Amino acid sequence: MTTADKNISIDFNRVPKHVAIIMDGNGRWAKAKGQERTCGHEQGVTSVRNVIREANALGIKYLTLYAFSTENWNRPQHEVDVLMSLIVMAMSRELPEMLENNVTMRIIGDISRLPEDARQTLDQCVAATAHCTGLNMILALSYSSRWEITEAVKAISSKVAVGELKAEDINDDIVSQHLATAEYPDPDLLIRTGGDVRVSNYLLWQIAYSELYFTPTLWPDFDGAALRKAVAEYQQRERRYGLISEQLTEQ
Repeated sequence: MTTADKNISIDFNRVPKHVAIIMDGNGRWAKAKGQERTCGHEQGVTSVRNVIREANALGIKYLTLYAFSTENWNRPQHEVDVLMSLIVMAMSRELPEMLENNVTMRIIGDISRLPEDARQTLDQCVAATAHCTGLNMILALSYSSRWEITEAVKAISSKVAVGELKAEDINDDIVSQHLATAEYPDPDLLIRTGGDVRVSNYLLWQIAYSELYFTPTLWPDFDGAALRKAVAEYQQRERRYGLISEQLTEQ
């Protein structure tokens, strides 16, 4: 971290409560260095550790990381296998530090598709940190927003079919209560690394009013200082939620 990075001004009274990140650029980072794509994924684990530390230090309460999408299952099998192994290894290795720093680990996604040993290891990490009260680190694993919304529609439809819910009573809150993120607040800030400017089927319902931050920095190069910079820019924005500036000052 440079001196300039250390001097990034943060208003700790206006830190986003929930930050979601699309961790993109591992493969391109490795390719630029003449390495296998899997080397980029390995380096990306270090970025995860650094970002968790900084998020905790900043007082962010929820950090959701897009670790593996449902579309990622279509990648070459070798890369999928490596990614699964890395995710499990990383979480197991980081468990002592998460416990030391009071970090809770959560998972959202269709984890039924994960290998049995991976599910067991991740379940153990979730159980081991369940008592922690600091940062909630949420892994979006085998996740896509269309999958999540489809599952919510199925659940709501089933309740209507058996009379537990009336169709005319369905509203935004009902839908939100049936999403994988039901117990978490919507993200205040969505960060995407790697230079692409899209949200890639990630938390589509939840980011309706999130601030979006796109950076060309590839994920293996994204560190605590980069997160701090994103938060500083977030704090320069005015969140109006459909109102006008004058209405905000009157509240």
